[in-house]
Amino acid sequence: MSAYFDALTQAMDLLAEDPRVVFLGQSIVAGGTAMANTFSKKIRPDQIFEMPVAENMQLGMSIGMSLHNFIPVCCFPRINFLLEATSQLVQHLDKLPIYSDWKPKVIIRTAVASPHPLDPGVQHLGDYSDALRHMFSSILVDKLTRSEDIVDKYRNALTRQKSTLIVEYLSKY
Repeated sequence: MSAYFDALTQAMDLLAEDPRVVFLGQSIVAGGTAMANTFSKKIRPDQIFEMPVAENMQLGMSIGMSLHNFIPVCCFPRINFLLEATSQLVQHLDKLPIYSDWKPKVIIRTAVASPHPLDPGVQHLGDYSDALRHMFSSILVDKLTRSEDIVDKYRNALTRQKSTLIVEYLSKY
């Protein structure tokens, strides 16, 4: 495994130690994605919510859970899937702290696909993190370009009071 992959696994272990953290997403339990392989046995079964392909609902559930003192780690194996939840992301998670007393805190974990070694097709390629950053008023976007920054960036996302979108790069796994 790469240093990048090892750091991601270490970061997930760190998050799993916090009893408020829950993980929601596709292929967390079922596997089948590179991201799924970074979840370790340290994550308790009651911390995991395997989700159907319903991205808008998944992020909406994460927002609701965060309002009840959970810290959801909402996982989208590819950033393209996150686009399906743009309404929840931009209109609710990002704006709730601005127009209400609610301060949701969600850690959104996503990854930019790579055309190598297997090209997933044009519908699964593309890095939309900069475009999303321009839409946000309160969500912080962190790109994980260096393996040595990964654990600290996830630790910061866990301790900061705001929501964070963390973008990984499958080519570095």
